Amino acid sequence: MTYQELIGKIVALQDEGLELFNAGKSVLGKNLLATHVGDYSGPQVLIQAGIHAREYITSLLLVEMARNLYLNDLVHGGGIYFVFLVNPDGAEIVLDGIESVNCDITRNYLISANNGSLDFSQYKANINLVDLNTNFNADWGGGSQNVFCPSTEDFVGFYPESEREVQSLINFTLQTRPLLTISYHTKGEVIYYGFENMSSENLTRDQLIGESFSEYTGYPLIFTENSTGGYKDWCINTLKIPAYTFEVGSADLPHPIGEENLPEIYEKNKEIPLIALEKAKEYANQIDFALSFVQNKVKGESYEKTNKSNATGYYARLQSRIEGRNSNRRSDC
Repeated sequence: MTYQELIGKIVALQDEGLELFNAGKSVLGKNLLATHVGDYSGPQVLIQAGIHAREYITSLLLVEMARNLYLNDLVHGGGIYFVFLVNPDGAEIVLDGIESVNCDITRNYLISANNGSLDFSQYKANINLVDLNTNFNADWGGGSQNVFCPSTEDFVGFYPESEREVQSLINFTLQTRPLLTISYHTKGEVIYYGFENMSSENLTRDQLIGESFSEYTGYPLIFTENSTGGYKDWCINTLKIPAYTFEVGSADLPHPIGEENLPEIYEKNKEIPLIALEKAKEYANQIDFALSFVQNKVKGESYEKTNKSNATGYYARLQSRIEGRNSNRRSDC
């Protein structure tokens, strides 16, 4: 599959009647394509995929989900947003190779970070060598696998929410105000829920919802430990809403998971959007979306300004973590 073929499958949804719109932009200016199925009134769910470059199979999963829900008129009393490919720049590198990068300086920089190899099939980061799912401001830099220099995976960025894709997904989430979010990743067939310092009420709520997902898919439900800075973590920590990470595809499959595995993955997950919406309705009175946070952003507090003003604190925090976890430091830092 090429990058244009992947985008073509998303864009083709318009031919079946779905409306596509942009949830934001990538570093290189690509659109983060999204759609909405159902009613704009009532509880909303947001499902995002493709935040890691090599995990583009999850984008195809969302295409199938959106098509099925729309063509069969299955969504009522609320709505579901799908953000198909959060990391289009990275996906293009995986699918079309490093020659898809037009700038010589950037291309050489990426090759250097890839240990001189021209094989980018395992690439996870965006064009800036930032792992987008470690760049959110949710105990940023505190994950056990985080690294602190540009890398093909696990680099947290130079400060939280530094990346355009992350800012776009945050802004889109604040605009749409979902009561529940799901992030699709590969692989391992597990579901992660929860985050540190949650209230006991929210933890119990999120576990009960997660058990419904686990029962349907057969994926074990696992509480998140030693992993921070993800979109799920930010939704739980900042917005106080239920949020989950689904790892699809057998652990035995190699990265990147191929299209031939999509039918099986889809069969195990096709009802998840509807279950999520029903749970959002059921628990609506117990979900207190952090409106004060949203209102502060609406008043004009920019992410860039916030990040710059807090830069000293972030770097001090980062330095402390680096000193305490030397095993994660790279020798060329």
